[in-house]
Amino acid sequence: MKEIESVAVIGAGLAGLSCARHLQQQGLEVRLFEKSRGAAGRMSTRRGDDWQCDHGAQYFTARDPDFRAEVARWQALGVAAVWQPRLEVFGSADLHTPDETLERFVGTPRMTAPARSLALTLDVRPQSTISRVERSPAGWRLSTLEHGVLDEHYDALVLAVPSPQAVPLLAPHSPVLASLAALARMRAAWALMLRYDAPIDLHFDAAFVNHGPLRWVARDSHKPGRGPQETWLLHATPQWSEAHLEDTPEAVAETLLAAFARLGAEAAPAAWSAHRWRYADTEASLDRNCCWDEEARIGLCGDWLNGGKVEGAWLSGRGLARRIGAAAPVIAARP
Repeated sequence: MKEIESVAVIGAGLAGLSCARHLQQQGLEVRLFEKSRGAAGRMSTRRGDDWQCDHGAQYFTARDPDFRAEVARWQALGVAAVWQPRLEVFGSADLHTPDETLERFVGTPRMTAPARSLALTLDVRPQSTISRVERSPAGWRLSTLEHGVLDEHYDALVLAVPSPQAVPLLAPHSPVLASLAALARMRAAWALMLRYDAPIDLHFDAAFVNHGPLRWVARDSHKPGRGPQETWLLHATPQWSEAHLEDTPEAVAETLLAAFARLGAEAAPAAWSAHRWRYADTEASLDRNCCWDEEARIGLCGDWLNGGKVEGAWLSGRGLARRIGAAAPVIAARP
């Protein structure tokens, strides 16, 4: 069997980027394929002519020493900073507590910044939706909806995508990993981005909401590095989002705005935009860090395998890179 020298990574969210970056540092050739227009995954930001709003991951924490070191590197590069919002909890405090001592980090000037920084030294192919993967003695070959069958072959394959998207790609080649991925139940979330002509008078900048359709609200424009435009983000609960998955954006906005008004935000926004995350989070992560099928040379990484958070995604990608590197020839690490 040919030694592992080249790896294709499907998915350019933080897990895929972390995996690719660590594989690259081990001297392997890596290429990422991303169905969206750019890297970041759920660390996403919606942008307009004079406004922006993070509508995926809202902040992240760093408890693992290695991830703390990575976040410190991001801070030194100016792509991350500590965010200290005035926090409130509505409803039962047993579900969330506003820990004022917890360091909460955000990307600067938007949540996509750390991912985009990681992608600078990587070969990322955007707008490449992988529809099929095939393995032959020459290696893994990919097919995309946009470009058909690609010419290149790869010695190993990484799936850094939500579990429901991984299952059909895995099934013909690694039934064990396909069955494992099928165990992860990923949930939807509606996100509503609001723009105001002037700051709204509320005594908090972010809040956990433990009743009604809302789970989280945040004054996005309060985050460091943002512009002057007043913007807020509303996240609906997974339960409400699943029940209203096929509702129109207008119906979603009406319900979530009414719930926001009950928290004190009675002023109508100048404009709003809704986004449906079909695979927003995992009901319970599988606590596996990552998975690697050495015989098939295919691996899995993602937050759904490792705690369901930004930190877990980064650690999962690194963990898989180490396992692949252990199966690859020793090559002098690149700077």
